[in-house]
Amino acid sequence: MFDLAFDRLIGHEKGFQNDRNDRGNWTSGKIGVGELKGTKYGVSAMSYPHLDIENLTLAEAKEIWRVDFWEANSCDELPGPVAWQMTDAAYHHGGGNATRFLQRAVGVAADGYIGPMTLGAVADHSLTDILMRFNAERLDFMTRVTGWPKYSRGWARRIAGNLKYGAVDT
Repeated sequence: MFDLAFDRLIGHEKGFQNDRNDRGNWTSGKIGVGELKGTKYGVSAMSYPHLDIENLTLAEAKEIWRVDFWEANSCDELPGPVAWQMTDAAYHHGGGNATRFLQRAVGVAADGYIGPMTLGAVADHSLTDILMRFNAERLDFMTRVTGWPKYSRGWARRIAGNLKYGAVDT
């Protein structure tokens, strides 16, 4: 599932961009503060200020994603369709937020840690229910982010695409 998930992620993230109004493109995570280095393949200057973002290779981005998003979010312990949704959300909103989306989707305490309680609850729910609730949690979160007015069209399309993947995966 890892390679398929990464291919899907790159379908969302694509190549280099350095929109001055996107806080993720600044090394400080604040618009106009620090160095404008941009984002490439979803790897942002805000999260990786030490990297040469513009010259990042796809292979380097894949390794970052494997370690910092796939492994860090216990995706090998989750059913494939859930792992895909988790890593996409972690890449977009951070691992803690993605984990809390999953925990709320399966009805356990949203503590941001994937442990036995969360894994047990995932096993007790249908994949369809998890994916629907997970994406509902994610979309609700997005509407409360300050960037929603500017980026809502793209973010909503991302969720729509993930719902389509969920239909194929279950």
